[in-house]
Amino acid sequence: MGSTRVRIAIDAMGGDHAPGEIVAGALRAREELGVEVLLVGDPQQIKAALPPKTNFGQVEIVPAQEAIAMDEEPLSAVRRKPQASINVAMDLVKQQQADAVFSAGHSGAAMAAALLRLGRLPGIDRPAIGTVFPTIVAGKPVLILDVGANVDCRPKFLEQFAVMGSAYSQYVLGTTEPKVGLLNIGEEDSKGNDAAVRAHQMLRENSQITFIGNAEGRDVLSGRFDVIVCDGFVGNVLLKFAEAVGEVILQILREELPQGLHGQIGSALLKPNLKRIKQRMDHAEHGGALLLGVAGVCFIGHGSSQAPSIFNAIRMAKEAVDNEVLQRIQSQYILERESG
Repeated sequence: MGSTRVRIAIDAMGGDHAPGEIVAGALRAREELGVEVLLVGDPQQIKAALPPKTNFGQVEIVPAQEAIAMDEEPLSAVRRKPQASINVAMDLVKQQQADAVFSAGHSGAAMAAALLRLGRLPGIDRPAIGTVFPTIVAGKPVLILDVGANVDCRPKFLEQFAVMGSAYSQYVLGTTEPKVGLLNIGEEDSKGNDAAVRAHQMLRENSQITFIGNAEGRDVLSGRFDVIVCDGFVGNVLLKFAEAVGEVILQILREELPQGLHGQIGSALLKPNLKRIKQRMDHAEHGGALLLGVAGVCFIGHGSSQAPSIFNAIRMAKEAVDNEVLQRIQSQYILERESG
């Protein structure tokens, strides 16, 4: 690619606050992380979002004539708009002009574009969207997948999610021996529907992961598990509920702080603690979700993502590239299983 720096293709037109917040987060990542960012989208809008006196020679803009709206059917829109910003960004990865791609736009369109342009990793039947949740154990996150890519999942899909999630947890999140759980309605092996029972058996027999059993809803944030697998329907509901709970807790804390002078003094004393609580619960700290199983590093952000979320998503994309997570999934896990 002519450079040793990680290059990230950014869908500058995707998201509720595009391109302003997208550009701001990307420029911060360029400055603080040392990555090269390729801003993909309408050049005029991107230039208008750049800070005054920007040296355009140091900012790489890749023109894209179209964008995919949030209300469009993803697959048909991706096919109908080959020059949409998400398609152009994916093509940069396919052509090895970028190491990773990030979009805060239509998540379904991002997944469709990744599948059509990059394809799946060998041995993977379905990609999965994985997102990181905080737990009650400080510094010990849990990776949940799938959180929306696949509404219905066969047991073998869940097994593949566990393998990919273990690789990501180990090499990007730094977990020495990731403990895997299957989200279910009870701890016993026989609990759940037929698919859950069969998936449990397959996970138990897979020597490439450390499967420790079923995870009930109350176990998700306990810190007992490092990776939890489920189908995309359940995972997406869990994700949205967790985000809402986090916002409710923060709002309750604000409302319950004492009022008046004593409240101001108390709030000042508690400010560092409240900031740490927000950091542990705020999805912006992780920036987005990784689309695991496609032949490229792809991060999908929240539609409401602002500059801090964009920055953190690019940071995680850089870590995934630096730690060669795709190569590790393919060589150490998938290919080993196929040859065995």
